[in-house]
Amino acid sequence: MNMSAVGGTRERLVVVGGDAAGMSAASQARRLRGPDELEIVAFERGHFSSYSACGIPYWVGGDVADRDQLIARTPEEHRARDIDLRMRTEVTGIDVAGGRVRARDLESGAESWTPYDKLVIATGARPIRPELPGVDAPGVHGVQTLDDGQALLDTLTRTRGRRAVVVGAGYIGVEMAETLINRGYEVTVVNRGREPMSTLDPDMGRLVHEAMEGLGITMVNDAEVTKVLTGDDGRVRAVATEDAEYPADVVVLGIGVRPETGLAGAAGLPLGEHGGLLTDLGMRVQGHENIWAGGDCVEVLDLVSGQRRHIPLGTHANKHGQVIGTNAGGGYATFPGVVGTAVSKVCDLEIARTGLREKDALGAGLRFVSATIESTSRAGYYPDSSPMTVKMLAERRTGRLLGVQIVGREGAGKRVDIAAVALTAGMTVDRMTALDLGYAPPFSPVWDPVLVAARKAARVVEERRG
Repeated sequence: MNMSAVGGTRERLVVVGGDAAGMSAASQARRLRGPDELEIVAFERGHFSSYSACGIPYWVGGDVADRDQLIARTPEEHRARDIDLRMRTEVTGIDVAGGRVRARDLESGAESWTPYDKLVIATGARPIRPELPGVDAPGVHGVQTLDDGQALLDTLTRTRGRRAVVVGAGYIGVEMAETLINRGYEVTVVNRGREPMSTLDPDMGRLVHEAMEGLGITMVNDAEVTKVLTGDDGRVRAVATEDAEYPADVVVLGIGVRPETGLAGAAGLPLGEHGGLLTDLGMRVQGHENIWAGGDCVEVLDLVSGQRRHIPLGTHANKHGQVIGTNAGGGYATFPGVVGTAVSKVCDLEIARTGLREKDALGAGLRFVSATIESTSRAGYYPDSSPMTVKMLAERRTGRLLGVQIVGREGAGKRVDIAAVALTAGMTVDRMTALDLGYAPPFSPVWDPVLVAARKAARVVEERRG
């Protein structure tokens, strides 16, 4: 440990990463300990702090009018709370034995070492950018940071053509397809999977596929991009697969992300099979009493399967930050794990999931049954009732709920929260059928769609027992 904590002098907390997890940790630690007890230094290599990356597609699409609306707290606001936030400064090395980090000012190039008593690693995730010919050409964009979003907006403003290709059909890919359709582009989505949204089972992904095509989006599944083609001006002009070429004036990469743990790995800190840092329940890096990690750079415990997963979501990052800040500030808090809840949309189609897919259950060695039902968002006779499909997985022997997937229109997506609570509580599908949910015709049928699915799953479990 650095000797600044000895002899009554204040300790120093160093935070690497100035977004959700890092600055939540810094802010919580500051609430618990004043600047006379704890010095807080935070490093952020980008131009922005504490912003919502999840909101970038909606800003680019025009639903959010101004970029600054996505910023929860500016660097100046953090500094006013006695947090020394150093922007455009990249940490390039961590010396665990010496209790210090090396950082480079990206404007001046100057490098220096900063000692720490306590360290928080919140380096986030990096977009997967395949090593393909032409992938670095002008007009090809990832969408991970506000800087990325601004660069994409600049391209969309300058580009005269109206053809866009989105590579990948996960959350970012689907959301960016909607964004580009709303901006008047002809959109093609090239997806290596059988169906879009690999976070769903293929039968539920098929519903998303059909809805996207109904919006005028061209879906190309079971296809892998082999190269990005450029014109005489060096800018992107098309995306190629083994079988075809798809003209493009702009390309958006929505392939997913990986934990940004190069620094941590080089420092000898423990990484899991998905490349994320391994932490205990208090978000301490395993084997290191005064180093914590949180956000998209860590692996978390899946409470349903008991396995570790990498789930990069802002909800988790902010909770991690609260736990880390509490512990680094001298309190006590834990983060028990997640059930894997996520919700998204493409235009008016809402897509939600929680718990395990069929492949997850198989990978965890679980024997399961599934039940799929179709229902409506409101009482069938009430105006503007819309259809939804709910799929539910349950453990075959015990009936324990394992996962739920929902695809539908207005009122469908947030119903997944019912299942998320049931998963966290370890409920069986039979027990779920008795849940006392709110009912009125404008909000739900007498039997909520989630409960209808639970009833059907409970029957299947009972049949298999017999």
